[in-house]
Amino acid sequence: MAGAGQRKGKKDDNGIGTAIDFVLANARLVLGVGGAAMLGIATLAVKRMYDRAISAPSSPTRMSQSGKRSWEEPNWLGSSSRLLTQDMKTSLSRSLQTLPTDPSPADTDIFRPTKPKPSAKRSQVELKKSRLRLSLQEKLFAYYRRRVAIPADEQARAKQAAVDICAELRSFLRAKLPDMPLRDMYLSGSLYDDLQVVTADHIQLIVPLMLEQNLWSCIPGEDTIMNIPGFYLVRRENPEYFPRGSSYWDRCVVGGYLSPKTVADTFEKVVAGSINWPAIGSLLDYVIRPAAPPADLTLEVQYDADRHLFIDFLPSLTLGDIVLVAKPHRLAQNDNLWRLSLRPAETARLRALDQGDAGCRCLCLKIFKAVCKLNPALGHLTASQLTNVILHLSQEETDWSQDMLADRFLQALKGLIRYLEAGVLPSALNPKVNLFSELTPEEVDELGYTLYSSLSEPEVLLQT
Repeated sequence: MAGAGQRKGKKDDNGIGTAIDFVLANARLVLGVGGAAMLGIATLAVKRMYDRAISAPSSPTRMSQSGKRSWEEPNWLGSSSRLLTQDMKTSLSRSLQTLPTDPSPADTDIFRPTKPKPSAKRSQVELKKSRLRLSLQEKLFAYYRRRVAIPADEQARAKQAAVDICAELRSFLRAKLPDMPLRDMYLSGSLYDDLQVVTADHIQLIVPLMLEQNLWSCIPGEDTIMNIPGFYLVRRENPEYFPRGSSYWDRCVVGGYLSPKTVADTFEKVVAGSINWPAIGSLLDYVIRPAAPPADLTLEVQYDADRHLFIDFLPSLTLGDIVLVAKPHRLAQNDNLWRLSLRPAETARLRALDQGDAGCRCLCLKIFKAVCKLNPALGHLTASQLTNVILHLSQEETDWSQDMLADRFLQALKGLIRYLEAGVLPSALNPKVNLFSELTPEEVDELGYTLYSSLSEPEVLLQT
């Protein structure tokens, strides 16, 4: 009977053990790692209580060969429920070996402790960034002194050459074409705004046309079939009351609209074909000649042995508060459009911001302009585009002190890359105008790649 009782107890023990192993093996699928672990601990306690109940009351404690207590020793019953003995850890480990070993992300987050970042390492990283920023700051100022800034005497000589030629051209036009309705010509451009970089080599001569306000009107480019904000059509109005020939500029009308290309061609015939520039040049002690194609309405002036100045003749017109210039769209099919003149207002705002807080916006712009001028891969970026990047950044950042030049330079670089990635650079003065509209997708990709490649080491941009 005793043997039968022992066999029966053994059989029951094996049945419960098998059930426990089955429950543990499948608990992970239902409860997750956390639930399975708690179920394993609870099941282990029940199993030991059962073992103790069926064993003899006087059964001595058995020791394993390694000297540790066996499964039958309930040595954990009087200890804290939050602590696991070595035996329990080992037994629980054996029980969980049958569970899947691929934890879910949620379970991983529960059991993986968060490693705090040492404050010492954080301070070292910040110190390294500070040193790199100071190093870039020094390199930017050195680059400005070495490559960007133009000597004052060179600027003065270039301006004087432009003034002399402007006076000669004004006198010639008044004598040769007295009936051409023009306002006074004036010089404009980055050379006069102290924003020209590297060399004093170009300037614009603005030639304002006088238009009858009742005979002409402006049509925004976005209201046309071409849908190009920032450009305008100039339409001839009231032809039934004022027939063709009532305005001097009717000779430049194409398809009912004043053609900037035809206007430019009219001036080109005068500038390149009617004026004896060699004679004027010898009188002024300059070498003057029309620039080689494809430059239209441009004079090349050699005012020193190794210094050349290019003067662009730029017809303009004003209707109401809109100022347009005859600078054609890059796409030939849009050559009937006049360009909205935003540069004077953009420059005025930039300089006003710098004067208000003694900032470094103009300095940052001039460094960017020099980088683009000296790097052929960045040659498609214009001064207007770079100016607007700085103006947009000025709306986000208020501290533009000289000490912040490196930070603002990097921010402007990252901002320019973001605009290129989006393919849109809105004008700071007229947000509906996309200043990247004339770039091809290939040009945008090339510009973005070149700038992005320099992001990790911006000093490479200063090596040109």
